[in-house]
Amino acid sequence: MASELTSLRVRIATSKDADRLIPLINSAFAVETFLEGPRTDPERLAAAMRKGTILLAEDVNGCLAASVYLELRGSRGYVGMLAVDPARQRSGLGGRMMREAETYLRQHGCGAVDITVLSLRPELPPVYRKLGFVETGTEPFVYPHRISGDQACHCIVMSKDL
Repeated sequence: MASELTSLRVRIATSKDADRLIPLINSAFAVETFLEGPRTDPERLAAAMRKGTILLAEDVNGCLAASVYLELRGSRGYVGMLAVDPARQRSGLGGRMMREAETYLRQHGCGAVDITVLSLRPELPPVYRKLGFVETGTEPFVYPHRISGDQACHCIVMSKDL
């Protein structure tokens, strides 16, 4: 698996990649059954690509393996919507994409990076702690999707110095 990780090509996504990115992102976030509707759609993805940058990873055959959203916010960067093909999850690819994101942000003048994790995903903060992130606060959940049922949800803010 390590050789497969190193053979993946990471590049900046373009609008021509949207038709491949949408199913990847939605399949990676299918575990979030508490959200109503798909994680992204053509309009939301286009808006994200106008506001920030999406890095994607392709294998030697050009098959999409992962993607991550990046946004420059002055001296800080924001990383979100990390999506790994479900067949490739738990392979280290998510960690590789986070390192690629951090490198991109450093190269663009950022000294720190922030992420937000939904409180309804308690398995994620420990994963990000292993990558060097620490919890720095909370924010209200504001997203185009509604939470199904009467579950309470907020965002856990995690940060890391670059």
